[in-house]
Amino acid sequence: MKKAAVIVAVALVLTAAVAFAGGSGESTTTTAPQQTTLSVLYYIDATQAGYADDQAIWAKFEAENPDIKIQKEELFNEPFHEKIAAYIAAGTLPDLMYMWPSGRSTALHERHLTKDLSTLLGNDFLANFVPAAVDPNNQKGKYLAMLPQSVTYTSVMYTNKKILSDNGLALPTTYADLKAMVPKLRAKGLQDVLMANKSTWVMQSCLFSTVVGRLLGDQWVDDAVAGRAKFTDPEAVNAFRFIQTMYKDGVISPETIQLEYGEGPALFAEGKSAFLVDGDWRQGSFVTDKASGTALIPPAKQASDFTFLNFPKIPGEKNPGITSAVVGVGFGVSGQIPAGSAKEKAAVRWMKYYYSPEVMKIKLETGSFIPSLKNVTSDKVEPFTAMMPKFYESIAKTSYVLDGALDVDVYTPLNNVLQEIGLGSKTPEQAAAEVQKALDDWRARQSS
Repeated sequence: MKKAAVIVAVALVLTAAVAFAGGSGESTTTTAPQQTTLSVLYYIDATQAGYADDQAIWAKFEAENPDIKIQKEELFNEPFHEKIAAYIAAGTLPDLMYMWPSGRSTALHERHLTKDLSTLLGNDFLANFVPAAVDPNNQKGKYLAMLPQSVTYTSVMYTNKKILSDNGLALPTTYADLKAMVPKLRAKGLQDVLMANKSTWVMQSCLFSTVVGRLLGDQWVDDAVAGRAKFTDPEAVNAFRFIQTMYKDGVISPETIQLEYGEGPALFAEGKSAFLVDGDWRQGSFVTDKASGTALIPPAKQASDFTFLNFPKIPGEKNPGITSAVVGVGFGVSGQIPAGSAKEKAAVRWMKYYYSPEVMKIKLETGSFIPSLKNVTSDKVEPFTAMMPKFYESIAKTSYVLDGALDVDVYTPLNNVLQEIGLGSKTPEQAAAEVQKALDDWRARQSS
C-alpha cells in the first residue's frame, strides 16, 4: 500500500509539472495588453514646413504607448470644416479633434460636445499654461472645451526692410505712409501690401478685425451683438469704407482676391511685395523645413532683411495700436467617450503628451507656433520665430477677432462682403446692410 501511494503521489507531481510546463500555470501566462483606439481629426497640410517633425511626434507616442492605437484623419482648410460639420450632423465625433476657441468650432462649444478639460486634465496640469489659454471666458461655450496651444495674433505686417531701403522708403507709421509708397513700388513691379484673399476668411481675420478694433472697439461689437449698435451706423460703415479705400488706393491689389491662401508666403519670400499681412502663425512657413533642409527665407536674411510691424495708424482710429488676437487652436476630447473608460484614460494620456514641454519645444523649434505652455525655450529657433514674441511685446492691447465674437451665420456673410468690396461689386453701405440683416436674423432666432 505504501508503494502504491508513492506511485500515485509521483504521478500527481509529474502531472502538475507537465501542466505547468505547458503553460497552464498563471506565472507563465503572458496576455498582450488590450489596445485602445483613438480616432483623431487633425488639421494639417502635408506640404507645410515641419510636417515630418509633426508626424514623428505622433509616431513616438504610439511607440511609447503600445496599448493605444491612433487612427488619424488629416484635412486642411475648408475640407476639414466640412468634415467636422458632417460628424456633428451624424452625431458621431472623433475621440480627439483639432478645434478653434470659437468661429468654425462654435457648434462644438455651444452644444458642449467636448469634455470640460478643466476637470479632465486637472488644475495641477493646467497651472503650467499662461492664464489666457486656460480662461474659459476666452472660449465660445464659456468652458474649457479645448486647450489652446498658443495665443494667436491674427494681424501681423511682415515687412521686407531691404525692399524699403533699396527704394528709399522708411518703415511706415501711418496709413498715409503706406499709400505714398504705392507709385514707387508699382514702378518696380512690386506690390505694397500682399494678402492672399481668395479664401474669404483672410481679410476678416487678418485685417478687418484690427480695423474694427481700432475704429470701434470690443464694446461696440458687444453692443452690436446685443442689439444696441448696428453695422449700418456711420462709424461701422467707415470700417468697411477703409477696406474699400485700401483697394482704391492700390495699397492692396484686387488681384490678391485670386490668390489661394497658400500662395502668399512664397510670393513674399520672392520679394514680390514690401509687406505681407497675415497671422502670426505664418512665420512658420518661412523657416527651415527639417525634412528638406530649405527655408523660404534663409535664417541670415530673416535677421537682416525683415521685421514684424503692427499695422500703421488708421485715419480716425479711436483705439490706437490695437491688434486683433484670440487664444489659439488646440485639441478637444469628445464628450461621447464614457467617463472613466479606458478610452478616456488614453485620451488624457495623449493630451498630456502632446502638451508636454518635449513636444511644445519641437513645435517652437519648427516654427509651428509660440506655445501657451510656460517656460518653453530653445536656442535652436530661427530669427522669425524668435522675433514673434518681441512683436507681441509691442502690442499694448488686443481686440476681438470677429469670427470669434460673432456667430457663424453673421461672420460668413461678413467674410463674403469684404471680398465683394474688393471686387467692386458691393459698396460699403450695401456690405454693412447685408451684415446687419444677418445679425438681425440671428438675434431673432435666438429669441424665438
